[in-house]
Amino acid sequence: MNVTFGAYYTLIMAVLVLLLGKLMTRHIRFLRDFNIPEPVSGGLLVAATIFALHQITGLSLSFEGSLQSAFMLVFFSSIGLSANFSKLREGGSGLFIFLGVIVVFITVQNIVGVGLASLLGLDPLIGLVAGSITLVGGHGTAGAWGSVLESQYGLTGATTLGIACATFGLVIGGLLGGPLAKRLITRNQLAQPLTESEQLRDASPTVSEGSEVANFESPSNAPRLITADAAVETLALFAACLAFAEFMTGLTKGTAVQLPTFVWALGGGVVIRNALDYVFGFKVFDRAIDVFGNAALSIYLAIALLSLKLWELTDLAGPLMIILAAQTVVMALYAVFVTFRVMGKNYDAAVLAAGHCGFGMGATPTAVANMQAITNQYGPSHKAFLIVPLVGAFFIDIINAFLLQGMLSLLR
Repeated sequence: MNVTFGAYYTLIMAVLVLLLGKLMTRHIRFLRDFNIPEPVSGGLLVAATIFALHQITGLSLSFEGSLQSAFMLVFFSSIGLSANFSKLREGGSGLFIFLGVIVVFITVQNIVGVGLASLLGLDPLIGLVAGSITLVGGHGTAGAWGSVLESQYGLTGATTLGIACATFGLVIGGLLGGPLAKRLITRNQLAQPLTESEQLRDASPTVSEGSEVANFESPSNAPRLITADAAVETLALFAACLAFAEFMTGLTKGTAVQLPTFVWALGGGVVIRNALDYVFGFKVFDRAIDVFGNAALSIYLAIALLSLKLWELTDLAGPLMIILAAQTVVMALYAVFVTFRVMGKNYDAAVLAAGHCGFGMGATPTAVANMQAITNQYGPSHKAFLIVPLVGAFFIDIINAFLLQGMLSLLR
């Protein structure tokens, strides 16, 4: 028996998941101590309940997928709309160093996947599916590459397999980043937890109308003063980004420059933001963009976790679970011994490591949620919140596409 929830009921369920996660985080010390994002804690409990219902009664629940996609596009649009050229310049050498770290990691992830698949007697292409196609790429890339592998390379069930691997990565990415960063911070004595007064003091610069402080770092603390006019202007900007993304996705379909829709949404946001800033002299209201972006991020994660079909994970073959477990260990070791060390072995590097776990195993929204969990407790990290969204939401898909094409040419 299958029960389908429409868009309105899906939204209601997502909000309830967020409220449940907030309640759990408030009352369960483990979740606070290990910085588990609220959508992850609440979503996993609900997903486990749905799994139990399915096992006992055969009941399965389906949620409106287009709503999840819409909130994902809104989130990526907010990243693009927040990225004016002056902020890009602020990334400086750190942005390029982190890009280098990511390129090496994608290569390592695919080598581990293909190598273990071959050793376990599986098609090497399954190693790619359990590599950067799904773990770095996420659900969208899993679906896109799955159809390609099925139609052009004859890998039966690649899409279903990819979605299952991406689901595993989304969960692990959300669980791994916070505790890992907390251990790095406490072990190396990089920062102390903020008191309530310090949190309010750190949030105070965002009150001014013209502030350009990025509120992705501490969404629960930053005061928001948004008028109706500002909200309407911001909605218009998001609508323009989504329209641009839909147009470019259709225009480039089947061409050499075909990219996921969310990449076009981010790129459209960058173009629109900088055109308004430098051509028309229009002052974009950063704080309103941050509010919409953070809300979209939370709801996207809640719906994604609501939609988990944990019984599909139990259907994964034992060898595939070995590959995914190995990828989890590789991610943790790489974040600690490479990402953290190369990026400077400081507080910013620890927050970057949390973000890397998020999009290295799951998705950029998970990376941002991981970093928010840390910065809410220990204070802001402007460098991390400048670099990770740009790399995770924009550069990584382009880099991953080229590296995957290279791996496929070697395997076939």
